[in-house]
Amino acid sequence: MSARVLNTSARFTFTVCKYHVTADMATTRRNKSPAQSSEEDSPVTLAYLVAYNVLQMLGWSAILLSIVSCFIQTGSITQVYKFVSPLLNVFQTAAVLEILHCACGFVRSGVMLTALQVFSRVFITWGVAYSLKSVQLGPSVLMFVGAWSITEVIRYAFYFFNLVGNVPYPIKWCRQEIDLIIVTISALKIHSFTHPSIHSFIHSFFHSFIHSFLLGELLTVINGLDEAKRTQIYSYSLPNALNVSFNFYYFLIFFMLSYIPVFPQLYTHMLAQRKKIISGDRPKTD
Repeated sequence: MSARVLNTSARFTFTVCKYHVTADMATTRRNKSPAQSSEEDSPVTLAYLVAYNVLQMLGWSAILLSIVSCFIQTGSITQVYKFVSPLLNVFQTAAVLEILHCACGFVRSGVMLTALQVFSRVFITWGVAYSLKSVQLGPSVLMFVGAWSITEVIRYAFYFFNLVGNVPYPIKWCRQEIDLIIVTISALKIHSFTHPSIHSFIHSFFHSFIHSFLLGELLTVINGLDEAKRTQIYSYSLPNALNVSFNFYYFLIFFMLSYIPVFPQLYTHMLAQRKKIISGDRPKTD
């Protein structure tokens, strides 16, 4: 009788975890139901996902090293974008493939949530940092690129080990703890940076690390508002043949406001996922 109860409880726990799993976008195929596509069993698909995660892990590691190289060569944060932009544009844009991974059944994440997460970062990369030159010399670039790099190296390493076998505990721990630390501190320390250069690499790196990608993204958008309003970049005003208008400046404001309903859900979800991963109760799927 007790064994039957334990078995039922285990099935229930698995079901709860399954429907609360995060929309991680590039990972594994374990514990799938028989009804799922046979694509997940394909050695070609597995080899492709392994290669994709390894390349992304190496790419984001190179971005992180570019930040270090910038500090060593210039001793300033104003040149970070110049050092990282070629790699950042390539590897962040490549994450669009993760939407196709979901749509094709290679991974088990939701297409819509994955698309929102990916396009949010792609928009920051191309629509803001690349398009608005005034933000490229600001400290907010270091904040979001530094945080993205650290979390992505850990994330893709986690996916790689999950695909090939067993995830080492340090990687498993970092997978949730780093995100949680970054987001927690960003919620407590929302303020702007005013000093354009930092002489100590250690101070610079950790000063940016303790602020999250969320805060870095928001400050990057804020720093670009004046330029967007002044230049009317990407704006389309009336009268015109289509009889429609679009104002990029107001779109940026709307984009920032969209973070308000998302942040509480993100934070509570991180707390739940942290408990599952560290305790080992989370099913081996993403």
